[in-house]
Order: sequence, then structure tokens, then C-alpha cells
Amino acid sequence: MTIAIVDYGAGNIKNVVKALEYTGLSVKLTADPAEIMQADGLVVPGVGAFAAAMKNLNEKGLVEPIRQYSKTGKPLLGVCLGMQLLFDSSTEFGDSKGLGLIPGQVVELPRQVDYKVPQMGWNKNEVQLSSPITRALDNKYTYFVHSYYAQTPAQYIAASVRYGQVDVPSVVVNQNVMGTQFHPEKSGEDGLQIWQNFKEMVESQ
Repeated sequence: MTIAIVDYGAGNIKNVVKALEYTGLSVKLTADPAEIMQADGLVVPGVGAFAAAMKNLNEKGLVEPIRQYSKTGKPLLGVCLGMQLLFDSSTEFGDSKGLGLIPGQVVELPRQVDYKVPQMGWNKNEVQLSSPITRALDNKYTYFVHSYYAQTPAQYIAASVRYGQVDVPSVVVNQNVMGTQFHPEKSGEDGLQIWQNFKEMVESQ
């Protein structure tokens, strides 16, 4: 089983690779559409700004391959900014179109008394919908670093965290397309469980 990680210049790739390899999966960092389509599972990583990431994906000709991969039924997982890219659009630095794989828009976290933006640190997940990717996640703490969050219908929110007055989707699922707002690769044993869940989904195809 081989997992392709989309190589479009996103940061924090090494930690994602190490986490996936820890589960025993073979990992390939690639910007080759053919290798992406042949992979048993696909990961879209991300750190930084939405518009810049989409610009890089477009310039490397990777937008359509990712969209085509989503139609194969094989597991596709977006992480942090990679999760946000799965949505229709974002308001970060102006309106930008996303991959359009999950309905919704990414907007800035509201300014709240005693709650800083970005949300940076550990927060407790509450599972809303049963899904293989959220197995053993309920009431577990994972690590977040983000200033924007997804607004999407409840049917796509598999888990969420409370940040002040806002319920932030922490795991989203649309059939085989999934995303985590937190960084599993920075979330200790509970984060490794997410990668293990992903591995089991890949192997169960």
C-alpha cells in the first residue's frame, strides 16, 4: 500500500511522512499526476495561506488530479490548511476558490474576549458523526494552529472543538474525502491514532 503526499511546496511535510511511515505505510511525496492517481491513499498537507496554496496547486497542475482522485473512492485526507483547501472557497486575503470537494466556506475565527486568534494549542474533540477516521477520537485532545475555520453543513462535520463561542469543525467527512483541522502529526498518541485509522481505511478497500 502506497500513500501519495501532494508535493506543492507546503511546509511540515517531514513530520507527516514520519507519522505515516510509523504506521507501516509506504509513502511517496509527489507532484506527478500519474503517481497520485495510482496511490492507495492521498494526503493533502498544508501550512500557510489558502490563496498561496491554491496558486501553487494550480501552477503545478495538481488541482484537477486531486479532484479526479476524489472520484475514485479511495481515501483522501487533507490536514490543517490541506483540510481547508477541500472546501469551495476561503475569505483569507480576499475571496479564493478551493478544490470544491466539500461544500462550505473557510472564514476567519471571530475575535473573542480571552480567546486569541490564531487558536494555538490543544483542544478537546467531540465526535458528532460516526466515521472510521474518528475512531477513538471522542474527548481526546489534539493540536491546533489556525486563524480560519470551515463553515459547512452539519452533515459533513464528523468532530468539532469548542473555541470560545465558536464550534470549530475539527474533522470533516464527505464520503471518501476527509480532513482534520488539527495536526495529527503533532498530536502525540491520539494523533497517531488518526493516521492508524487512515491506514485501516486504505487497507480495507
